[in-house]
Amino acid sequence: MGEIDMEVSLPPQKSIPVPPPLPCPPAQSCSRNPRALMDNSPLMGVGSISAATQNLLDSLFDEGFKADVKITTDGGGLIYAHTNVLSLASAVMKEILRRSKKQGRWRFLAIRGVPPDAVRVFVRFLYSSRYERDEMVEFVLHLLVLSHSYMVPQLKRKCEWQIEKGLLNLENVTDVFQLALLCDAPRLSLICIRMIKRNFEDVSATEGWKVMKQSHPILEKELLDIVMKDDNWQKERVRRRDERKVYSQLFEAMEALVHICRDGCGTIGPRDRTFKCHQPPCSFEACRGLELLLRHFASCKLRASGGCLHCRRTWQLLELHSRLCADPFSCGVPLCRNLKEKMKKHTKKDEVRWKMLVRNIMRTKGINWAHVLQPESFTS
Repeated sequence: MGEIDMEVSLPPQKSIPVPPPLPCPPAQSCSRNPRALMDNSPLMGVGSISAATQNLLDSLFDEGFKADVKITTDGGGLIYAHTNVLSLASAVMKEILRRSKKQGRWRFLAIRGVPPDAVRVFVRFLYSSRYERDEMVEFVLHLLVLSHSYMVPQLKRKCEWQIEKGLLNLENVTDVFQLALLCDAPRLSLICIRMIKRNFEDVSATEGWKVMKQSHPILEKELLDIVMKDDNWQKERVRRRDERKVYSQLFEAMEALVHICRDGCGTIGPRDRTFKCHQPPCSFEACRGLELLLRHFASCKLRASGGCLHCRRTWQLLELHSRLCADPFSCGVPLCRNLKEKMKKHTKKDEVRWKMLVRNIMRTKGINWAHVLQPESFTS
């Protein structure tokens, strides 16, 4: 037999057909965006199972083929199911079915306290991990309780997500909050508390709040304490913000005071400085007010007797500057050195008050106040 020639000649480049597109992964058979899935389809489920498989599982539940469990509900309702499916989906159901007495080929499971349709939606989810949108909206609170009671975390997370994203409102927030506490849903309870705090007057007027007030007065008291603490915290936050604003304005006033007395601004400044007719605009916003205050201080007749409010403020600003000034000997602000010496005669109470004011001003501006103050300011 002759030798086989393995060399194959390739066709021209233009004759090679375009390869077909790659197949879509199974995980992409369902929309990755749960919100888009909820908006576009009335039947929702997980994307890790193909639609054909989910339809097959739904058919198994709907037809009850070779079912061996009878689930009884309120009103005499009866749902057929399979032991293997329920046992794999819920460890709680597995233990209940294991302990139940078998009558012929049937085992019995009773689910009471919720509407029969809610039980049917719950059991259907155990089969195919799917639910209809309208049924979720109607029975979301019942499904939350069932998923917690029978330990179905996947359904529990979906119920919490649905409540958080659109089903929570002022009318049901009190009921949802109580269920969140009972079902160990900390994120959902926190969201409810935030809504109650923001809309306390409206929520406290709802029927759900009135029922909670009668059935769970301790829980109502805890919510009132939370609302009061939040209100006090908001007031304290506003107070601290206003204080920081005042401290920041005082620091800017000290900078403007040094600027006026050292460089001159407008018509006030050092005596040995001649000002030009047209000066550029001042960058210190506090200069205008300080100029008026210093001009009044220089000509006020009540200054000596201490009966002028504006003059007292000027004295306080000058003393505050002297406590912030690091070099009183070369400072151009009037009375800076004299006020430094006067600090030694202050009472201990006044000295503590001034130190706290200086400390707060420095902290507001992010400055280490211990390096700014002179040693004389710490003497009593």
